[in-house]
Amino acid sequence: MGENFDPSELERRDIDRRRGYQELLDFYHGVHWEGRERRAERRLTFNYAKVFIDKAASYLMSGTGFVIEPGDDSEETRARAGRAEVALHKVAQENNLEQLDFETEIDCAVLGDACYKVIWDQETKSVRVTTPDIQGIYVWWGRDDSAKIWQVASRYSLNADVAENLYQIKPKDKQAINLIELWTAQEFELWVDGNQVESKPNPYGFIPFVIYPNLREPKRFWGVSDLLPIMEPQRELNRATSQLSKILELSGNPIAVLENVEESKDIAIRPGSVWNIPEDAKAYLLDLLQGGGVRLHIDYINILYRILHDLSESPRAAFGGTERDLSGVALEIELQPLLQKVRRKRIIRNAVYQQRSRLILKLLEKYQNEDFSNVNLRVIWAPVLPQDMAKLVSNEQALVQNGIHSRRRAMDEIGVQDPEMEFDRWLEEREAILRMNKEINGKLPRGGERARNSETPAKAARQPSP
Repeated sequence: MGENFDPSELERRDIDRRRGYQELLDFYHGVHWEGRERRAERRLTFNYAKVFIDKAASYLMSGTGFVIEPGDDSEETRARAGRAEVALHKVAQENNLEQLDFETEIDCAVLGDACYKVIWDQETKSVRVTTPDIQGIYVWWGRDDSAKIWQVASRYSLNADVAENLYQIKPKDKQAINLIELWTAQEFELWVDGNQVESKPNPYGFIPFVIYPNLREPKRFWGVSDLLPIMEPQRELNRATSQLSKILELSGNPIAVLENVEESKDIAIRPGSVWNIPEDAKAYLLDLLQGGGVRLHIDYINILYRILHDLSESPRAAFGGTERDLSGVALEIELQPLLQKVRRKRIIRNAVYQQRSRLILKLLEKYQNEDFSNVNLRVIWAPVLPQDMAKLVSNEQALVQNGIHSRRRAMDEIGVQDPEMEFDRWLEEREAILRMNKEINGKLPRGGERARNSETPAKAARQPSP
């Protein structure tokens, strides 16, 4: 692998993609105007683009969970699935995946791409999940199959002290060094400042990266940023509001217009001022708001505002602003564009989180001698919209009682993150209640007193039923 790899190749590879990443990052952080600002020019920036990105990410990541399902009904497989679920929850807590996923989602929506890296930390003897900067990720895939990655290069910089601590490398007269990790399923190479310092078999047996798009274009590997559709209307909105602001400022400080006057001196616009002008001259203040002209500017700004919401697929109702009270169905219809956008993203994220979990389980199998074969992971997403919980529970209760839904399915619909664990707890409670009722029945005296008190355990026995 090293014989065919040239580190300088990365400088020439994906130039347009990397340049586009930087432009998108700048735009997200409010760099909307092109060129330098002139002295007399006013430039207002209302960063709706950032708000749309953050809002969509909040709806998308409103709540996630996962459950491990056994591949068959054997006791051994069920126990294996239980251990896998516990292990994944532990890794999620150790790596703070809830916060990491939210931050990565914002980054992915801005740049159009993101990735996770799943490795084994030899010092802590645990799985480490990180999110490398996608700007330093380079991918090689099959000619006719972009989904099949055979080589990944990760380029990044490290402080000289950190590099010396991690790799025992002492850079000369430099504050930082450039590193390149080159991965295939069979080999691993480490390059420092253009020189290969390590080459060995891949210790994992797989490429430890999960690279995915924000939204995928057909037949393309790299994704599409959420910013692209709204960049032009965002710039125009800033220009229109800046222009209106200038007009309002000039109207508050009106311009004096003199006609048939050759010279004008000591003419000041202030309360009670008196002007001396020739007999045939005219003097008046220029009213920029005359004829309702400012209304045209406001209407144009409202049009741009609506265009922004339409192209971002984030209706005004997504920001809590509705002109009327809406029922659950009406609100869902109002937010349908956002719901469809979230659904498209969740389809991609399902595969991402499943692949990441598989890599985590493979590392645990290799380094902790576990066996997690024949288990399946299912991602559970929380509802995007607020739910009428009482009505939802009532509907699921009826479906369970009539044999249409299982209890696990009902828990999924209600939003329980771990139906398997909840069901096991329900079984434990039910068994404990039945055992308690049996003990109470055995201690009650015979005869009339037992008949009088027999109602209490009967009621208790009915409690576990849905």
